[in-house]
Amino acid sequence: MKAAIIDGYLDEPAALGVPPYISPQVRYAAGALMYNDIEVKYFTIDQIRKDDLWQSLDHYEYIIIIAGTTVPGHYLSGKPINIDEINKIFKLNSSPLRVLGGPITKGYTLTGGKSASILKDLLKDNFDYIVEGAVENFLLKYPINDEWDIKERESYDVINKIAPLGAHIVRQHPRFPDVIAEIELSRGCDRKEGFCSFCTEPVIYGLYKERELKDVIEELNSLSKNDVKNIRFGRSSNFLAYGISFNDDKINTQIFEDLYKEIHDKFDLIHTDNANPNFIIDNYSESQKIIETISKYNTSGDILSFGIESFDENVLKKNKISGSKESFIKAIELVNEIGGKRDENGIPKLLPGINLLFGLIGESKRTYEVNKRVLEEIYDDDLMLRRINVRQVMVFPKTYLSLTDEKHKVNKKEFKKFKEFMKYYDHKMLEKVFPLGTKMKNLIVEKNENYMSYSRQLGTYSVICGYPKEQELYTKYDGVVVDHGSRSLTILKHPINLNNLDRKELSMIKGISKKTADKIIFNRSFDFLTSEQKENLKKIQG
Repeated sequence: MKAAIIDGYLDEPAALGVPPYISPQVRYAAGALMYNDIEVKYFTIDQIRKDDLWQSLDHYEYIIIIAGTTVPGHYLSGKPINIDEINKIFKLNSSPLRVLGGPITKGYTLTGGKSASILKDLLKDNFDYIVEGAVENFLLKYPINDEWDIKERESYDVINKIAPLGAHIVRQHPRFPDVIAEIELSRGCDRKEGFCSFCTEPVIYGLYKERELKDVIEELNSLSKNDVKNIRFGRSSNFLAYGISFNDDKINTQIFEDLYKEIHDKFDLIHTDNANPNFIIDNYSESQKIIETISKYNTSGDILSFGIESFDENVLKKNKISGSKESFIKAIELVNEIGGKRDENGIPKLLPGINLLFGLIGESKRTYEVNKRVLEEIYDDDLMLRRINVRQVMVFPKTYLSLTDEKHKVNKKEFKKFKEFMKYYDHKMLEKVFPLGTKMKNLIVEKNENYMSYSRQLGTYSVICGYPKEQELYTKYDGVVVDHGSRSLTILKHPINLNNLDRKELSMIKGISKKTADKIIFNRSFDFLTSEQKENLKKIQG
């Protein structure tokens, strides 16, 4: 028997599966099928679009689509599946068993600021099963017995049995080996005092639960044996809480030392994602030790993403978000102190990233002013933030936000003004994090547009790098930072020979206009440049 898994991509509060990431869920689905000796063919939705494969799947016994974006995002080289595409695939390939799984089964929207729609109302009759529970459980049981339940929650006993098998499909990813395997450590939220008003993590995954270290390592070993070289501990709502279930509900510093020591020499990239800043402050000395462990063994450019959401304490309280402005800043300071050290290329080892969310209960014009003021304080205190995500909330069924009658609507005028402020702020922060002359190794070309190519390093929330010439997609090269945008870097290929740069390349360097570039080329000299321009050229040649 044969099954086609279509990766429609997912983006959740605690998991990312948009290229170059590959989510745990699609690997688990593959592992469950392979456990039953069913041959698996893996496709991304982008492959379906590009190669016009819409009606080429009718000869499979199973078609499984896994998808769902429960947080809004912008993606460079992957676009999540939409409802019309799901209907199209299932309608044109009606012979196989048609199964839909993933977070999309809890509600559908692709846009921030909107409420999710109920999926069954949108799919008409073009499906056999919408698996609201763990799709791997359904796929493990359906081929062999009638004991399946489309609402059955995930089981780590099942996942630990099938995850090593599913590692094999990473080889079928169109970007292999330049992919990042998202690694699951836990599900649900470790908080005990209630959940954030908007968060889908406890709604979809229930009470907090963790995988044992030996099972995580077994999956990592299987990925390594399949030549996967890049991993991220992203499938966890609070990475630093991992191991509390095995340590009397207390922060577990030893499990991080054991984890990183075991795997640090098996992968080229080891990155992280989510962390709760309030948890860090409540467990300050232990968190300090864990952050030191991460910074010792990880790959530079790593991020601990803080779900701050707002610095307005009224908004924090009304939306059940733990922490305060003071605890947030103290956590940012700690990560900077330990992880802010730069590698030989000038890239910090580990920095905080923050999420700011709008459309929450209790928001006012003051909320925007408070957020601006605190961000400016962070910058003025010479602290670094690796990235700041500014989003409008998605409202999903069964979250507190969907059930309350309290007002929660984005002030479009203030939100637009705040986004304009962020262009200026992000530019300043990028200058601080990636100063002129920073080396960016192994950039991968992901997009060409308007005679520019856009590239990223593999990594967590990697910064986009623009180069002033189109290049072949997915080729690699080394670059050096020569200027900064609001959300991206301008780079030239490293090493730089100033005498070989053309007009366009010269004019991309900070402080060099097109007119100045013409003068350099005409005179074949840099002698007339100002001291500041000469200093910039010196930095990028270093």
